[in-house]
Amino acid sequence: MSDWIKWVAPAALVSTVVAPAHAVQFMSLAEAQRLAFPSATQFIPIAGGACRAMEGNASVGYVVFDRVIGKHLYIDYTVAIGPDGRVRRVEILQYRESYGGEVQNGSWLAQFIGKSAGSTLQVGSDIRNISGATLSAHHVTEGVKRVLAACSGGGR
Repeated sequence: MSDWIKWVAPAALVSTVVAPAHAVQFMSLAEAQRLAFPSATQFIPIAGGACRAMEGNASVGYVVFDRVIGKHLYIDYTVAIGPDGRVRRVEILQYRESYGGEVQNGSWLAQFIGKSAGSTLQVGSDIRNISGATLSAHHVTEGVKRVLAACSGGGR
């Protein structure tokens, strides 16, 4: 074996190792449902990954499960919508990218509370951008906007 291969082969091996996947499961769908509607007695599945939150026989809102692409991988999230059509809560359930997970930050997600299908919902306007998580911030925002439009009868 020539001398150069003893030195180059290990360096080549190290440089070709792919960064491991960094999936983080923050919470389950059931946990997100309970956080959004703690007084609900049951969650009845309906079409499109949504379920109706019930308190006795009364509907108190909806929880919609959806996913968007971050940069390369899916971000699973839920949007809880009250009977008035406004966002009660947005939760990131699972984030798979190795960076950009700042979209899981509670203060960033709180920006969606009270938004409706008529809200602008645009990063840089009424939703803050996150440096280093630009694509994730844009895609989660677009996802919430799409869910609100679908629930108001104007989307999907």
